[in-house]
Amino acid sequence: MKRAFALLLVAVLLLAAVPAPVAAEETRTGGTVVVEADETVEDDLTIFAGTAVIRGTVEGDLTVFAGNVRVDGEVGGDFDGFAGNVRLNGTVTGDANAVGGNVFLEDGARVGGELEAAAGNVALEGEVGEDARLGAGTVTVASTASVGGDLVYGGDLDLAEGASVGGEVRESDDLEVGVTGPVVPGWLGWAYGVLVNLLLGAVVLLVFPAFSDDLAARAVDDPVRTGGVGLLLFVAVPVALVLLAITIVGIPLSLFGALLYAVALWLGTVYGSFAVGTWLVSLADAGSRWLALVVGVVGVALVGRVPFLGGLVSFLVLLVGLGALALGIRNRYRNRRSARRTGAPTGSDMP
Repeated sequence: MKRAFALLLVAVLLLAAVPAPVAAEETRTGGTVVVEADETVEDDLTIFAGTAVIRGTVEGDLTVFAGNVRVDGEVGGDFDGFAGNVRLNGTVTGDANAVGGNVFLEDGARVGGELEAAAGNVALEGEVGEDARLGAGTVTVASTASVGGDLVYGGDLDLAEGASVGGEVRESDDLEVGVTGPVVPGWLGWAYGVLVNLLLGAVVLLVFPAFSDDLAARAVDDPVRTGGVGLLLFVAVPVALVLLAITIVGIPLSLFGALLYAVALWLGTVYGSFAVGTWLVSLADAGSRWLALVVGVVGVALVGRVPFLGGLVSFLVLLVGLGALALGIRNRYRNRRSARRTGAPTGSDMP
């Protein structure tokens, strides 16, 4: 059974994988992570921290998730920063993407490629080799700033006299900045989502058939209770993760918890769809769990494309599935503990 659980975990991770750049060679976590002035990181670097300071050199790409990040040294590749405050005071050879409460490109700092920033406030004092796309409540461009290409902004612009812009300065109401994925047709993304959910559903039905049937029956018999439990978890878990992340020790635990929460939401969506399919198939006096899986996943996905109604239905399905999953796991482990006390077999296909 433990091998079965391991198989499920591997399958979930494989199904979750989508085409993406190769992962960073090195990852660092902690309350404060510092790349010292005499240090050189030869590969890509990813940082999860309360505060990240780059005084030395990162020869590859640098990706930072932190409360505060400051780059005083040199980044040989691209920079992606997601933080409360992002301050660039050094050199980024490639492109720079920054999302945060405040983003600063200091006087003397340089971004060789494009700069994209989304924040409450963006201050540009240094040099950008190509286009600058800045979306913020307030965009301040100082007299020392230099932009080699276009300056595209969204928000209130304060452009100082003496600032150099090689291209045009224009406002965009629908400015999209930050890290974005490849553009694909909407129907293709929808079909991919249906396929992946069907594959995950097939895995859980094969590995945990009895458990999956119990979850569907629980959701069909008492959707109000399971949906209520799902709503409680949907709201409470993110709050708990944020509170955990406030502590220095809790940052790695909160990141791991966020991963588990994402997997639980995905499983909740699939199990909720399976429950809907089980109910619909039962109306036709059919009892195939595989038919129920296909009907539920495809049906919920089709309804999900209906404006407003689709989003509401998908959310309710998620809550019901998440609640049923939580109640099912709780009851199975209660039964297992009780069986261990009495020495009776559990009859469970859970690990």
